[in-house]
Amino acid sequence: MVADDFAKRVSAASRACPLAISRRAYRSPGTAFAELARACDELGIQEWDNYGESGAVARLEAEVTKLFGVEAAAFFPSGVMAQQVALRVHTDRSGNCRVALPDLSHLLVHEEDGPRLLHGFEISWLTRGYQAPSARHLEAIPGRLGAVLVELPLRDAGCLLPPWDDLVALSAACRERALALHFDAARIWESVPWFGHSLSEIAALADSLYISFYKGLGGLAGAALLGSAEFIAEARLWRRRQGGTIYQMTAEAVSALVGLRDELPKIPGTVTWARAFAAALPGYVTVQPEVPHTNQFLLHAAGREQAANQRVLDLVEQHRIGMPAWEPAPEPGRLRTEVVVCAAALELDPATMAALFSRAVDPAQ
Repeated sequence: MVADDFAKRVSAASRACPLAISRRAYRSPGTAFAELARACDELGIQEWDNYGESGAVARLEAEVTKLFGVEAAAFFPSGVMAQQVALRVHTDRSGNCRVALPDLSHLLVHEEDGPRLLHGFEISWLTRGYQAPSARHLEAIPGRLGAVLVELPLRDAGCLLPPWDDLVALSAACRERALALHFDAARIWESVPWFGHSLSEIAALADSLYISFYKGLGGLAGAALLGSAEFIAEARLWRRRQGGTIYQMTAEAVSALVGLRDELPKIPGTVTWARAFAAALPGYVTVQPEVPHTNQFLLHAAGREQAANQRVLDLVEQHRIGMPAWEPAPEPGRLRTEVVVCAAALELDPATMAALFSRAVDPAQ
């Protein structure tokens, strides 16, 4: 059996588990839709939206506008669309298509060159590799820019975040250069414990934000852009141009409202659990970042993919606890995996789970 088959079997076995170290407990479509129907009654949702107007979509936009202390918000069917729209609005305003962002940014790593092909953006590196952004990184970029994008947290670096003071200084540096600062804040909910500041205080540092409803909040799909009323009006225009003003988006909006109500209060507990789990791992497992900044982080260890995932599969089937599979790391002879702690882990003891999961890559095995 090839190594990839073991990883798929780990995923399938983990999906059937009621508890998990990483990821959410699985719900069938029927279960999810039945829960949404109950939520409509609980939330008093009695009408459909119409092309993103009124109904649950308008209610969701009003709720996040208040939560982040911004002037306006617009629901988008996908974060990919939302982020490219945000940068398009900012660069059109500045008359400059050059954008500074991390080389590990989602826009560059996971979007098939879409930002350049669709909008003609020219890219400059704000940071490279496992670095959190700061004012000095911006100062190192000469010439004119149209916008700056900061990913909070930087997912492909283990959900890395800058210290609060560095983020404040970067915001000030952007304003000194009259640059629009956009936050890719898909996982901003999980970042609040690290910053020790409210969502509105974080939002005040940027000209616009993108937030996700299906990651930490567990919604079906969807995202939102937040910012000034003028910015959001332009974003809505670009949403329509790109085919994002869908006839009805009520199901996604209701699931996001449920996430804000039910999942958001649990997130600080998942961050605490993640840090306890990481601290209890043995020395042969490397954590990135060393102390997780959010509830999501990377693990590295020596080993062979097939052997490690066979052990993970055995552990999942024996203990009925979902676990992530390992994959080859860039360094020869090493593996990596991503841990995303959700509510399904909160009934488990993090130290016990650290000892259990690390058995898959124990060099003594």
